[in-house]
Amino acid sequence: MNALEYLEKRLEKEQFEKIREIDNPELHEFLAKYIEHLNPDRVFVATDSPEDEEYIKRKAIEYGEEMPLEVDGHTVHYDGYYDQARDKARTKILVPKGMEIPFINTLDREEGLKEIHEIMKDIMKGKELFVCFFTLGPQNSIFTIPAVQLTDSAYVAHSEFILYRKGYEEFKRLGRQARFLKFVHSAGELDERKTSKNIDKRRIYIDLMGETVYSANTQYGGNTIGLKKLAFRLTIKRAVEEGWLSEHMFLMRVNGPNGRKTYFTGAYPSMCGKTSTAMISWENIVGDDLAFIVDMKGEARGANVEKGVFGIIQGVNKVDDPIIWEVLHSPNEIIFSNVLVKDGKPYWNDMGEEIPEEGENHSGKWWRGKKDAEGNEIPPSHKNARFTVDLKSFKNLDREALDAPCGVKVGGMIFGGRDKDTWPPVRESFDWAHGVITMGASLESETTAATLGKEGVRAFNPMAILDFMSVPIGKYLKNYLEFGERLRDAPKIFAVNYFLKDGDRWLNHKLDKAVWLKWMELRVHDDVEAIETPIGYIPKYEDLARLFKEVLDKEYSREDYEKQFMIRVPELLAKIERIEKIYREVGNIPQELFDILEEERQRLLKAKEKYGDYISPFDFEN
Repeated sequence: MNALEYLEKRLEKEQFEKIREIDNPELHEFLAKYIEHLNPDRVFVATDSPEDEEYIKRKAIEYGEEMPLEVDGHTVHYDGYYDQARDKARTKILVPKGMEIPFINTLDREEGLKEIHEIMKDIMKGKELFVCFFTLGPQNSIFTIPAVQLTDSAYVAHSEFILYRKGYEEFKRLGRQARFLKFVHSAGELDERKTSKNIDKRRIYIDLMGETVYSANTQYGGNTIGLKKLAFRLTIKRAVEEGWLSEHMFLMRVNGPNGRKTYFTGAYPSMCGKTSTAMISWENIVGDDLAFIVDMKGEARGANVEKGVFGIIQGVNKVDDPIIWEVLHSPNEIIFSNVLVKDGKPYWNDMGEEIPEEGENHSGKWWRGKKDAEGNEIPPSHKNARFTVDLKSFKNLDREALDAPCGVKVGGMIFGGRDKDTWPPVRESFDWAHGVITMGASLESETTAATLGKEGVRAFNPMAILDFMSVPIGKYLKNYLEFGERLRDAPKIFAVNYFLKDGDRWLNHKLDKAVWLKWMELRVHDDVEAIETPIGYIPKYEDLARLFKEVLDKEYSREDYEKQFMIRVPELLAKIERIEKIYREVGNIPQELFDILEEERQRLLKAKEKYGDYISPFDFEN
């Protein structure tokens, strides 16, 4: 019996006809293999029709994975108490026997496939399997990567309909030409709260060779929404092999003088200001998390991989996040996850409003002071609680750019770190290679006491991509360098740091980033001059003073400027040593990285000899 014959026998007629419409034997074989292996009671195939999407939303509520809230279109989903975040330890890249990749949690491919198939054998017995088709990137474009998701979680399927563009018609259009990604997920056995029960058998295995992701006994979105960070590992590998970039970057439009539109991508590790930058209310968002960047006739063109937001909700408040706040309080289609609910209303930590003393949350019935089995007090909502919503709900969305088949021209690329004493608030690299190495490949983020334990530990995180790397970092950096060399008009590269301190005092206000963005936009078009320093170009005081007045209606003092843009030579030299040591220990790194770091070291030593350890930006103007 061939695959199509098996599917005809196993599926209801209406569902089978949907599959037969797609002329792709590889897809038929994949579906036949896993429908037989997972052994669901029922199979539903989702086309791009509103009726099929509605069916899945209805099933999410019917199966108890989501509950309706007071506002029309809002639902809440709870993950299990111990299933609240990405399981880094059990997320493994499957590689050939004996292969090890620095920074990457790997497992022998044969061993991993054997184990996951044993875990998933008959795992969907008694359940309904949803077969869903999506695309990464805009449909029918240079960016399009088709993907098929198998899941027994209507919540996961519903989330993907919000986050990704529908792909059934794209599979039909491409037929046998479709080179598609594959995702196989099961929440496994569920408890009385309809959350994954067998957490000890939670596994997330990424098979690079088969371009397939397996996820079992988990519901949390980061482990199960296949097209997000799981697909990211697959697309990074593809990008490196094919000579383009798949990046952990926002994509936004900064509005320049006389209606000019300039697009920026930005990579920031967690808690470094990525979302708040992308969401500045007078600029325009295209995407908040993942971007594809390709070379189109010598020009870097970028597109949002997704069409929705799976955002952390903790700390979102009316004052700091007016646009997100408005979205969350409007009748949009939103899935809230792991928040507190009382009388049909969602509440979350640090929302700036009074939170009820009791209600329902990720721990079940909740009351203030409730403790878990380990004796830890349970907060109203989980610190990793989320909201899932379509970008079309945001009034500052650049709608035209979101689905542009050729993407948008990337004018600038921003790398944002977090340190209290080293990088200035904003600077521009000398050229592509200098920016890639000293800004992107040298990215670090200081941990914060509130979320990650000991404060001030510098975590190395090149391009904010380390958690998702699926190729040796030397190959990744080589591709980055060569990508820029091929462009006739490479984006300018910038670095930002919003977290400089003078003792215990922050040197930057939260909204100052809006000024740094406007300066970067002007620099992309060479509208303002800059000061050359050993580490790149920095703004002139006069330009920033004017921009602070224009953008924020704020006075900006020479004293503030001098403290913020001081070149801190000892700290910068120490950073070069740290980064150099990491890469030397890794091995197989392009020699260009060490050459560029050495050139920066020599420039700093020369400046130190002339001006001392801490150099005023005004000294470089002389």
